[in-house]
Amino acid sequence: MRISTVTMFEQSVSSMNRQQGEFMKIGQQIATGRRVVNPSDDPQAASQAVGVSQSQAVTQQYADARVTARNSLSQSESVLNSVSDAITSAKTLLVKNSSDTLSDADRKSEANVLRGIYETLIGQANATDGNGRYLFGGYQDDAPPFARNADDSVTYVGDNNTREQRIDASRLMPVADNGEAIFQTIPSGTGYVAIAERAVGSTGDVTFSGPTRVDSTVAGYGENKYTITFTADDEFEIATIDSTGNTIATDTRTYTSGDPIVFGGLSMKLSGTPDVGDSIDVNPADHADANQDLFTTIKRAIDVLEAPLDGDPGLKADLKNALSTSMRELDNSLDNVLTVRASVGARLNELDVVDAVGDNRMLNYEQTMSDLVDLDYTQAISEYSLRQVGLQAAQKAFVDIRGMSLFDRM
Repeated sequence: MRISTVTMFEQSVSSMNRQQGEFMKIGQQIATGRRVVNPSDDPQAASQAVGVSQSQAVTQQYADARVTARNSLSQSESVLNSVSDAITSAKTLLVKNSSDTLSDADRKSEANVLRGIYETLIGQANATDGNGRYLFGGYQDDAPPFARNADDSVTYVGDNNTREQRIDASRLMPVADNGEAIFQTIPSGTGYVAIAERAVGSTGDVTFSGPTRVDSTVAGYGENKYTITFTADDEFEIATIDSTGNTIATDTRTYTSGDPIVFGGLSMKLSGTPDVGDSIDVNPADHADANQDLFTTIKRAIDVLEAPLDGDPGLKADLKNALSTSMRELDNSLDNVLTVRASVGARLNELDVVDAVGDNRMLNYEQTMSDLVDLDYTQAISEYSLRQVGLQAAQKAFVDIRGMSLFDRM
């Protein structure tokens, strides 16, 4: 078989090109740190790597969503902390003004302080996040959720929804609470609130303290409403009204100033001289007839403090009863705000847990991706040296073959 010079040259060049190609491939792998540079290097590993890469991208999106959720919840928690401090300050101020030692001028001055707290609460209720969206307006987050009326009262104009964000594949988390639920709602089971009302033309000066819980296992506790009505100077009637508004029981008792009265699992202390027709309504905190609006509570307290008493015993009794009612309503509002704040804190803790799970998941994806496409440098460097020797050998063989000639034998 004849082997021509052209054939020898072609085989030598083909061998060098093959060796050089393998050598460059190993060099590219070392330079990139990846075993699979092109899908053709390992089609199965490349296909699996695409799926893992997509999973990594989705996991990162959830991580970014958790950052946004954490920022929103942290701002809400900070605002609610300020709100709880404001409510506590308002309660302290009302306790101070329940004293008989203050003059009308003193109370009016204190009303100005309370008005400052009122303005602070409105500002906090209309707080925004870092993106200019209002925290407590529900989906209507482009306008203040609480609007001022002509009479200086406050109305909620947001919606009843709660903004949510998906922080993981199986978790849709509320990232902002509804303002109405925070500032104008009292949860059931909070307790009772008493409101005194003097009859038209009454000169009575009865004041109350309480009510306080004695036995919450009594039938109808937290649902029934009670109305205490004075039928004589030394007699009153307690009417029990169910949740549908029907009077289901009445109880007539003798009145003695300063003695506590117990009814429906509650205890109250009445003092002073009543007039016929004077009454006290004792409503569950979440009853339709009870005030659940924090702004209304403070606004009423401001109006009461600004009104002069002129030494009238009846007006003094009205002041004490109104402040007592306001203080109980502030307690209920504070409990509600603290409950919401605790919920926000629980969600922040949940974000930490989900973050830890997401980080572990990302580490697993990175390890899987590394096993699929990353390079074993020890093996690669060894093969790189081998391919280099092979390329040099092919080049040396080509040089030797090219120099061979039959003329050298003649």
